[in-house]
Amino acid sequence: MYRYKVEKMGCGGCAKSVTRAVQTVEPNARVEVDLGAKLVSVSDTVGPADRIAQAIAAAGYPAEPLLAAA
Repeated sequence: MYRYKVEKMGCGGCAKSVTRAVQTVEPNARVEVDLGAKLVSVSDTVGPADRIAQAIAAAGYPAEPLLAAA
């Protein structure tokens, strides 16, 4: 699972845009958004974390990858 801090995400529309951006590069990914914490969790992926971060950023939401908890 990959996790990202997405500071510019603040509403349901933002969450939908971020989810669509992730699923553009990872169609089978499961995306969970926590608007309050401004976190996006992505699981069931096959690509690298940076590709997902780039897709989120291209949608207008700079994403900072977070280290996964051990």
